[in-house]
Amino acid sequence: MLALITGGSRGIGRAIAERLSSNYRIANFDIEPPKEPVKDEIFLKCDITSSLEIKEGIEKIIKEAETIDVLVNNAGITRDGLSIRMSDDDWDRVLDINLKGAFLCSREVSKIMIKQRRGKIINISSIIGIMGNIGQANYAASKGGLIALTKSLAKELAGRNITVNAIAPGFIDTEMTQKLSDEMRNKIIERIPLKRFGKPEDIAGIVAFLASDDASYITGEVIAIDAGLSISL
Repeated sequence: MLALITGGSRGIGRAIAERLSSNYRIANFDIEPPKEPVKDEIFLKCDITSSLEIKEGIEKIIKEAETIDVLVNNAGITRDGLSIRMSDDDWDRVLDINLKGAFLCSREVSKIMIKQRRGKIINISSIIGIMGNIGQANYAASKGGLIALTKSLAKELAGRNITVNAIAPGFIDTEMTQKLSDEMRNKIIERIPLKRFGKPEDIAGIVAFLASDDASYITGEVIAIDAGLSISL
């Protein structure tokens, strides 16, 4: 049993790799290797905006492990700024990694899962893809698009016993959010009913559930893990 995670070297991706490693061998598509690999981890440097690199990486995984049972599309970036000032490059780069990358990986991995007649695809979206946010039009569009992609793939692949679901994290304590000023963090926490940021492990636990047989009757769903942020507005 093998789980492929994109962006699995740090943050939420690393927490997912560590959590799934008890039941799956881990393959990791990232641009940098993890500081502490899990047992038997297959690390492949991969630009997920390149269909060629993805195909080559998947061929290497199949040659070594023969199967891909779970795909977690986790890789993502931000390049924030007001829409009227946002450059074409900032828009394109975020959409390419966050949305196109997930599509390309899903397209290639689903071919394997269809042959196996089983598989689970889990997309890490964001609560921003549901709510929107000032200064994050590119990020919101990419994560909202990922939710739409999830629902479409779920319909396309259900007949082959492949489930496709999305998780929409709120504000999670990672390198990405640690760049926020103390003032901004405090303002965000005031809006969160549980009054704290989440931990990467909070997301990893739900990924582990969706990857398990306990979630075999769930597909096309979006699970918000945001400490009540989306219901408090």
